[in-house]
Amino acid sequence: MRPAGAETTAPDGTRTSPDRGREPEGRLRGLTVPMVLGPTAVGKSRVAVEIARALNGEIVVCDSRQVYRGLEVLSNQPGPEERRQVRHHLVGVVDPRRAFNVFQFVELARAAMAAIAARGRVPVIEGGTLLWADALARGFSLGDVPPRPERRAELERLSVAELAELARRLDPDLDIDLRNPARLVRAIEILEVAGPPLSRLRRRCPPPWTPIRIGLVTDLATLDRRIEERARRQLERGLIEEVAAALAAGVPPDAPALTGIGAAEARAHLEGRRSREQVAQAIVRADRRYARRQLRWLRKDPEVNWFDATADPLPGILEFLRERIR
Repeated sequence: MRPAGAETTAPDGTRTSPDRGREPEGRLRGLTVPMVLGPTAVGKSRVAVEIARALNGEIVVCDSRQVYRGLEVLSNQPGPEERRQVRHHLVGVVDPRRAFNVFQFVELARAAMAAIAARGRVPVIEGGTLLWADALARGFSLGDVPPRPERRAELERLSVAELAELARRLDPDLDIDLRNPARLVRAIEILEVAGPPLSRLRRRCPPPWTPIRIGLVTDLATLDRRIEERARRQLERGLIEEVAAALAAGVPPDAPALTGIGAAEARAHLEGRRSREQVAQAIVRADRRYARRQLRWLRKDPEVNWFDATADPLPGILEFLRERIR
């Protein structure tokens, strides 16, 4: 199901629906597609732009927060200069008052990739939402949704009847044992991330194209410094004011667009519970934890080709890609 308002966006700000002129996925058959992956703040955006420029490509952004409109600072969307250099897709295309799940992302990403290929250009995937990246590159299965300990703890406090009611509300066609609390909790975890129906997650559907996974990594001290520098730039650019504007425009505080790192911290300041300096420190701590989770996820993947992003990784990456993309 396509979310209302989900469109692709050209560098000049023109938005077009992916339904117009959608090319069949057959356009992607046999195509080799670079995927730029790595922890937050490692430098993926710049590397993806340079790869796209070198390979005559366009970027499909794989980020569960950058997809929302009006939250450029909060979600660290690519800036105007980057978007002038290279066309970006799936940035700022969804109403922040709406939910947007991994299946909706995969549908729009495939449409964007097919349109890019139809123009004779190379799709370049860039992003840090690794679950979404895996869903796009490998298909999707039940096991791909990792447990969420905090949410699981909340669910385990509910009765079996309450769990069953919530699960049926999320997926009216749910076909599991509604008397089994462990299965209900897991089903709810998955449905809240991936959306219904649960039945479509039971098998993996690999895409017709071949991904080349480029993993960016640096030592933790350098990564931590970049995270702190970025957090302080976000505050200088108006992160708190942007969150305040979104709330004033009617975006619910618990909307998915405002559940990422930085939103809760900004609300704490707006409610008088944290100073700006405390907001910066809280964002840094949360981003550092998130970066380490991303690294653990990526290091389990034997198909990632690692490049050191402490210095400029581009010469090595471009040489590597030119040997594999003809």
